[in-house]
Amino acid sequence: MESETMNGRMKNSDIAETQSSFLPAMKALPISAVKQNTVLQTLVGGAGEPEKECDREDMLRAQEEWEALETLQTGLHSEKSGLLGDFPGQTSLISFNEALQYFQTADMSEYKKKIQPAVRRSGLSLISHLLFGPPRLSKELHAERDLVLAIAQCPLDSSQQVHIRVLQTIYKRLTGARFDCPLYGSHWEQLGFQGLDPSTDLRAAGLLGLMHPLYMAMEPKTLPLAHDIFRLSQHHTQNFPFCIMSINITRICLQALREERVSKECNRRQQVFAVLNDFYVATFYHLYHIWKTQNKTISDSGFVLKEVESFAKRNPKELLRQLDIYLQERPLPKDLSPEIWDQQPIESSNQNRSNGNICFTGVCEQQVQEDRLI
Repeated sequence: MESETMNGRMKNSDIAETQSSFLPAMKALPISAVKQNTVLQTLVGGAGEPEKECDREDMLRAQEEWEALETLQTGLHSEKSGLLGDFPGQTSLISFNEALQYFQTADMSEYKKKIQPAVRRSGLSLISHLLFGPPRLSKELHAERDLVLAIAQCPLDSSQQVHIRVLQTIYKRLTGARFDCPLYGSHWEQLGFQGLDPSTDLRAAGLLGLMHPLYMAMEPKTLPLAHDIFRLSQHHTQNFPFCIMSINITRICLQALREERVSKECNRRQQVFAVLNDFYVATFYHLYHIWKTQNKTISDSGFVLKEVESFAKRNPKELLRQLDIYLQERPLPKDLSPEIWDQQPIESSNQNRSNGNICFTGVCEQQVQEDRLI
């Protein structure tokens, strides 16, 4: 009896040891692999025993729950970082104009109090600007400009669904990911943020720092360029932080707006948002062209940004012309996903202003004057 008891104890310990080693291994397996496991299939099938009759509804319900496990698995990322609770779920892509509608209906009065629409000048600088400087922005466009600057003051809020959809859309469009990613983690560094939390880098640009890349990623004609720039940012020697560079491009756009460098084009087209959208993409393309053709690296970033900013402010018309030539010479790829083509085109400013809606591109209200990366 004693030997049998000892043998029984040994068997129980063996079972416990097997379970302790089996469970972590099963935990590491993906759901699809578990579903295909022949042992589990044999156990579920009763190992050849006659199947017992059961209620059909219970069977269907159990099957649905089993299939749902594969979807739930997509959220099980970064367990070591404690980020499981931060996973926001699967969200739909958001178009540029849908994000615009959110800001049009939101109360932006708090942020409009903080804006500085134009560079303050005095003395000879003011006189010189009035006599020889660019034309001033038309008064009819001031409200549109103020909305842009107000959005630049709006911080990223993880409790706002639209904010998160904008961020997740940029991540999916650039990386090709099918599912959402956690709101915090090292995956944002792949996109070109400096840390685990994107909102930290966006303090200098607000949500306008996201609206610009959202426009470029969701517009069919500029999406290929966005992919080209992102691929270059991942190069083994010419890499650079994509989103940080984008925020710096947004800063250039802001300064050009506040210094009235793009007022002539805005007045001509009677738009602010659409002009700045194009100006952002054109400036980023100019930087991309210099970076790629001249084999620049991250150590050259300060000099390149200074050169790009100087050229953009002095030649905004030429900058836009270069972008137009590039887009005309490069045909649209045939494998663009269908949802891109479903986005509403940007309507004319006059038509939108008549019904109270404005389609825009964001410009970052940014006080940083440094030429280096933020």
